[in-house]
Amino acid sequence: MAQGTGSINSDYKDWEWSDDAGERARLLQSPSVETAPKNAESQGNGLGATSALGAVFIVVNAALGAGLLNFPAAFSMAGGVAAGIALQMCMLIFIIGGLVILAYCSQASNERTYQEVVWAVCGKVPGVLCEVAIAVYTFGTCIAFLIIIGDQEDKIIAALVKEPEGAGDSRWYTDRKFTISITAFLLILPLSIPKEIGFQKYASSLSVIGTWYVTAVIIIKYIWPDKELVPVEIPTSPSTWTAVFNAMPTICFGFQCHVSSVPVFNSMKQPEVKTWGAVVTAAMVIALFVYTGTGVCGFLTFGAGVEQDVLMSYPSNDIPVALARAFIILCVLTSYPILHFCGRAVLEGLWLRYTGVTVEEDVVRERRRRLLQTISWFLLTLLLALFIPDIGKVISVIGGLAACFIFVFPGLCLIQAKLSEIQETRAISWWAQVSYGVFMVTLGAFIFGQTTANAIFVDLTA
Repeated sequence: MAQGTGSINSDYKDWEWSDDAGERARLLQSPSVETAPKNAESQGNGLGATSALGAVFIVVNAALGAGLLNFPAAFSMAGGVAAGIALQMCMLIFIIGGLVILAYCSQASNERTYQEVVWAVCGKVPGVLCEVAIAVYTFGTCIAFLIIIGDQEDKIIAALVKEPEGAGDSRWYTDRKFTISITAFLLILPLSIPKEIGFQKYASSLSVIGTWYVTAVIIIKYIWPDKELVPVEIPTSPSTWTAVFNAMPTICFGFQCHVSSVPVFNSMKQPEVKTWGAVVTAAMVIALFVYTGTGVCGFLTFGAGVEQDVLMSYPSNDIPVALARAFIILCVLTSYPILHFCGRAVLEGLWLRYTGVTVEEDVVRERRRRLLQTISWFLLTLLLALFIPDIGKVISVIGGLAACFIFVFPGLCLIQAKLSEIQETRAISWWAQVSYGVFMVTLGAFIFGQTTANAIFVDLTA
C-alpha cells in the first residue's frame, strides 16, 4: 500500500482525552507482548523485542483457542468437508488482508492498539462503536468460557461418580449449576480482581499446548475410532443455502486475533508492513491446519450428530479425551481473567474520557469502581452461563461481532486512510484499495447482520 502525504482524522481528541486517562486505558494490549512506550521517535526504529518468527507464534497463540471445539459443528452446518474448507479458504484471504490493513494504519496514525487506531483514523463515532464492540465481545466470550467449563466438568464428573449420563437423580454436588458456580467463585473471581494481569502471560504456552493436544486427540480418534461408535450419516451438502452462512460466526470467532494484532506488530524489531504480511500469512496457515484438522476429523467421526462442543460427543470414560477436557478447563480458567481485564479496561477508558477525570483525581475511587465493575461483570456472565447451556448460541452472537473486527473496522480504516491522502491524481491502485475497503465493510456488515438476526430468530423460536 503506497502511503500518500496527508493527515489522519483528528477527532481522536474530541472527548478531552488526557495523557493520564490514555495511559490508564492502554486498552486490550496483548498479554503476550511487551511494547515500548509510544512516541513519534520510536515508531519504526526497531525498538521492539519480538522477532518475525516470535510474532508468528504470538499471532497463532492469539488465534487458537477454545473456539476450535465448535468447528466440527460448523462443518456440519456448512454442509460437509468440501464446503467447510472452501468457506475457510475464502474468508482467510480477507482475514489476512484485515491484519495487513491494521498494520498499515497503525504506522500511518502512530497508534499502538486496535481501538486507538480506529479512533485516530476513523474518528470519534467509529472509535466509540469499536470500544463498545470490544466490551460486548469480551463479555460474550467470558460467558462462552463458563459454558465450556460446565460442559467439560459434566463429563469428567460423570466418569468419576460412575453415574449414567442423563440420570435424573444426580447428586446436588454434581449439578451443572453448582459445579460452574463453585469453580467460578473459587478460581476465576480471585484472578479477575487484580489491577494488572502481567502474570497471566505465562499461561499462554499452556493454552497452546492444550489446543494442540485437543486437535491431536480428535484426529487420532478419527483414525482409530472406538469400537462402540455407531456409523453416522455424513452430510455432503447444506440443508439450505443460508445454512452455509451460519458457519461463518464460528470461523470468525476462531480466526479473530485482530484486536491483539496491533500491539504484536508494534512489538516487532522491524515493524514493516511487508514483513508483517509474511508473519500473518504464516500464522493463519498454521491456524488453518489446526482448525481444519479439528473440524474435518470431528465432523467425519460424528457426522450430523456432532455436538456444538465436539468433546461432548465423546464418552465420559475415555481417558485421552478426559485429559483434553482438563486442558480446556485450565486454558479457559486462565483466559477468562485476561478477557475480563480487556473488557474492564475498555469500560474504564470510556468512563474516564466521558467524565474527563484525571488519574490523580481518580486514585481514591479507582479501587472501588474496579471491584464494582469486576463483581458485576463476573455475576452477569455467570448468571447467563447458567441459563444458556448451549455454547453455539453464544458463539453465533459474538462471532458476528468478530466479523466486525475482521472486516468492518479494518475496511473503514483503509477507506479513511486513503481518503486522507493528499494526491493530485488518483491512481488505479488507490481506487482498488478504496474499493477493497468498501467490499470488506459490506461483507462484514452482511455477516454481522445475517448471523445476529439468525441467532435472535433461533432463540425466539426455540
